[in-house]
Amino acid sequence: MADKTKYGKYFIEYDPKDFPKESRPVMVRMQESVMKGSHFYLVHWVTPSFGKAGGNIKPMGDYKYAGHPPHIHKDAELLIHIGSNPDDPMDLGAEVEMYMGPELERHVITRTCCIYIPPNFIHAPWRPIKTTRPWIFIEINQGPSHTEKSYRQILPEETREKIDWSRWPDEGYDIPG
Repeated sequence: MADKTKYGKYFIEYDPKDFPKESRPVMVRMQESVMKGSHFYLVHWVTPSFGKAGGNIKPMGDYKYAGHPPHIHKDAELLIHIGSNPDDPMDLGAEVEMYMGPELERHVITRTCCIYIPPNFIHAPWRPIKTTRPWIFIEINQGPSHTEKSYRQILPEETREKIDWSRWPDEGYDIPG
């Protein structure tokens, strides 16, 4: 959508070819490398088939804590869950599990909400467990690029062994090799 007008450069459409590893219906992915001065933003749909075989992402397995494994970010993060029912916008149309802290305190989200994650705070797994109506998920990392460091060690060993860790690489942290 960017054009040659004076301010056309500020109108950015997501091009899936720029992020071939994305396997979900992404609408926006913004960061410093796309627009200088931007924080990291990710916006995608969550549909009833999300995470299921034949759906719009690879299945994550049918075991406890399936979904994005525990991790931290260098900067604060906002995880926004937005329902799509115009008659009841607070109804998410889904049930989403979110685990918080090193003790993996479980929360179930069924209403439109925003979760604030402080910098370097252990959070996740995050996973939709039931979706009856499409809804929108927005992730905002309040830094110029996405950073992530896994805390897989807090998961039970039998769970760690079932996760494809290549899907969840550490980014932006100096990780001793």
